[in-house]
Formats: sequence, structure tokens, C-alpha cells
Amino acid sequence: MKKTWSRFGLLAAIGALAAGTAWAQAYPSKPITFVVPFTAGSGTDIVARLVAETMQRNMGQTIVVENRPGAGGSIASAQVARAEADGHMVLIPSSSHAVNPAVYPSLPYDTLRDLTGITPLAALPNVMVTSAGKGYKTAGDAVAAAKAKPGQLNYASAGVGSATHLNAEKFRLQAGIEATHVPYRGTPEALSDVMGERVDWFFSPLSSALPLIRDGKVVPLAVSTATRHSALPNVPTTVEAGVPGSDFVFWVGMVVSAKTPPAIQERLHAEATKALADPAVVERLGRQGAVPYPMSAADFNQFIRTEMDAAARIARAANLKPQ
Repeated sequence: MKKTWSRFGLLAAIGALAAGTAWAQAYPSKPITFVVPFTAGSGTDIVARLVAETMQRNMGQTIVVENRPGAGGSIASAQVARAEADGHMVLIPSSSHAVNPAVYPSLPYDTLRDLTGITPLAALPNVMVTSAGKGYKTAGDAVAAAKAKPGQLNYASAGVGSATHLNAEKFRLQAGIEATHVPYRGTPEALSDVMGERVDWFFSPLSSALPLIRDGKVVPLAVSTATRHSALPNVPTTVEAGVPGSDFVFWVGMVVSAKTPPAIQERLHAEATKALADPAVVERLGRQGAVPYPMSAADFNQFIRTEMDAAARIARAANLKPQ
């Protein structure tokens, strides 16, 4: 009997291996959809489109970018979690992927159980921007104004639970100020109201704000990263601006349904990292203020867990809730 079961187990293992190989060879069998949780023109959207362009050329299959904004990105995440787990629907989330569980207690999916990370794609700083009409020359000026008028100043985000929201809350808590949060549908809408002087500041992805900074339409006060960025060498970090512990890294990644066959996950990882190593992609990301940020799938999933823990601490301290 033992020999019979051993033989059966061996045949099952061979069958599983053959099935996995077949999955990888057949994939992709139709266009792939990159689901972006934010509006067109957002930092996440820009990275998604740059990577998609190279991946579809390398894979010989169309990649369609679909924008599904709302609820800090959780609407898009739920769509991918429910989708057929065949690798043809891929989530391109930002740091908000790790924030949502702390902000939305009744998510229709479990971030760690239902979704799995393939690799981060890019890291990019947020930049604190304002309009020239507000009169702030530095982040310190904005902090001083907020302290002089507690609760009367406001700041934008690309939605409750978005990375831009968490960045702003971390800055606000570390600066010890009170100000009113104004959530928008996405980054372009928030930047529009910064230019219109309807909000005091916004921690925008640098890729979205950089053209407006260069055209003089918004004023950069500080970058969110621990060190200055080469695209804005004269703009200090928020820590240099006098707010210790306020640094924040905005990342964009690639995530799929956790039920996706391992062979397909490995193919996506290989294709994504290949695209991120392409000199043209590196150069184009650099023009947006972003840098490639690849990791192994195992490291990325551990990174997501760490980010979730950090986001939960900030959410509790700021009492973040859906609006």
C-alpha cells in the first residue's frame, strides 16, 4: 500500500508541475489589464503606463491600463481580488495598499490572504506644494501659519487612505499642528485646487507635480524622502525643514490575486524586473522623479506587512476614518 501511495504522490507532483508549466507557456493568452486605483495623471498611473509599454512589447501581448479610483484604492483592489486568478488582471497599487486595512475596517477582501505582491515597481518622493498666492516660502512657514490658526488651514489628498493622505498625516502629527483634511478623487484634482488656492498644501507625487513646478504653477516647499531629490536639489526634505520623523516614501507596486498560479506569478515578476532594468524605462522614470524599486516577491510581501504595521500606527494616532 505504501508503494502505491508513493507512486500516486509522485504522479500527482509530476502532474502539478506539468500543469504549472502549461500555465506559464499559455500565459498571456489574451490582453492583460493593469488596474490602477487612482485617476489618470496620478503618480501611480504614470508609473503603470511606463512599465506597461515596455512589458507589452517584451511579452507580445497588449496591456490595457484601467483607472478605478475611489476609497483610497480599495475599489480597485477588490476588483482584482475577485477576478479570475489567471494573471490577466493585475493591480498596480501605491503605498495606500498597505494603508487601507487601517482606514477601512470592512474591506471586501483581506490584503494578505486574497492578494499577493509580485514586486514594487518604483519609489518616488512626494513633494509638499502650495500656490504662490498663499505666501509660504518654506514648509516651516506653513507650519507656523497652522500653529497660529489651529484647524483653520487645510490640506489636500488624493483620497482618504491614499499614500498622499498618510504622508500628510505623518507630517501633521510630527509637526504638532491641527489642519483640515480635504480629500479629492485623485492627484490631478488636488493639484488643480492647490493652483486655485482652495487648499493650503498637498503632498503630491513628484511625477505629477514636477511639470507644474517647472512651469511655476505650484511652489515646492519640501520633499518627503530622507534625502533631497536630484530633480529638486534646492528643495529641502521635511526633516531639514524642521519636522523630524516626517520622512515618507511613496511606492508603486504590482499585485495579483493570491490564487494566481505560481508559474504565472514568476513570469510577471521576471517581465516586470526585465522592464525595470531597461535603460529607456530607467531614464523615463527618472524624468518623473522616480527610480526602479524591484524586490523578490517574498521580500515585497514582507515589506507590505511592515508597511501595514506602520500605517496602522499613524492611522490610530491621527484617528483616520472613511469620509
